[in-house]
Amino acid sequence: MALPPGSLGLPLIGDTLNFLQDSQFAKKRHQQYGPIFKTSIFGQPTVFMRGQEASLFVLSNENKYFVATFPPSMKALLGPLSLALQTGANHQNRRKLLYQAFGPRALVGYIGAMENITQRYLEKWAKMETMTWYPELRNYTFDVAGKLLVGIDNGSETALGHNFETWCYGLFSIAFDLPWTRFGKAKKGRKLLLEELEKIIRDRQQGTPSGNDALSLLISARDDEGNSLSLEELKDQVLLLLFAGHETLTSAIASFCLLLAQNPDVMAKVRAEQQQFPATEPLTLEQLKEMTYLEQVMREVLRLVPPVGSIFRTVINACEFGGYEIPKGWSVLSEITQTHQDSQLYPEPERFDPDRFSLERSPKPFSYVPFGGGLRECLGKEFARLE
Repeated sequence: MALPPGSLGLPLIGDTLNFLQDSQFAKKRHQQYGPIFKTSIFGQPTVFMRGQEASLFVLSNENKYFVATFPPSMKALLGPLSLALQTGANHQNRRKLLYQAFGPRALVGYIGAMENITQRYLEKWAKMETMTWYPELRNYTFDVAGKLLVGIDNGSETALGHNFETWCYGLFSIAFDLPWTRFGKAKKGRKLLLEELEKIIRDRQQGTPSGNDALSLLISARDDEGNSLSLEELKDQVLLLLFAGHETLTSAIASFCLLLAQNPDVMAKVRAEQQQFPATEPLTLEQLKEMTYLEQVMREVLRLVPPVGSIFRTVINACEFGGYEIPKGWSVLSEITQTHQDSQLYPEPERFDPDRFSLERSPKPFSYVPFGGGLRECLGKEFARLE
């Protein structure tokens, strides 16, 4: 059986530079080769695939044909104990434990603080004559993440916040471990971040866990055998949660604001729905569930501009897809962005249309995957929706 069409690019580096620098990398090659093609990125032969069937195939065959993988820079910077890098039974065990910080009971406890921080930022923005959205939203989401995940106030103004930015900047880079490279600076940022997190964790362990943030819940959490998370694992897991609760959310909220501004008719409908709820009363989870049009808008934003564009997997057993062989040891990249742009799934895919997600037009399973799916679906997706 033939390999997918495509080219493995230059020796050693393959197509890595083009992949990192060209936002249309996959789209151009799909136009040339079709829904599945091969290339080489990060020193690894990789098969790109798009579409509902591709999403279903990759996400439903975890541990059978595929295990999660990440580029070398992310592996090094996330840390060896990070949930993102765990596989098999260990991943499921740790996922179950971390879920205690993102279940319904925990989310209810987060609403008040999230609403207070949001209100503070809205009052600040209302006084500004001009502003640049993205930096402001980065500060906002880190303040929310800092408060709800590790219990610190004004996190964007702390050493933790500054070191986080340095670390984050190197996550998607070529892993050249030199002091002046993005990766080298990010490794130093990780070291400083872990030092800050260790201080926070030790202080919390020596006191009484408040129970009002994810860290307190994780310190108290026990697995089925009664074991708790070690200090080293707590640091790696909290770092992952800060990344997930900040970086991708900033992108999503920025896209939300931009698309509403570009579509005043949609904004008017969102405002009309919001006016049904009294602004003088604290927000509740029940009220959020009644905001059905806002939910449609949010889902369409995440379809059009998914914060995570693709899902990386390593092939642990050779398999077949689309009439092509995918060899063991290769990587697979299931494309969220390109799947969401499939005109067969979403007519006029570049048009912003929240009614795609009305009850009458619900998308097919695995055609809408902004949070991934299967055994590794995003643990904090309800936290993200809440914010």
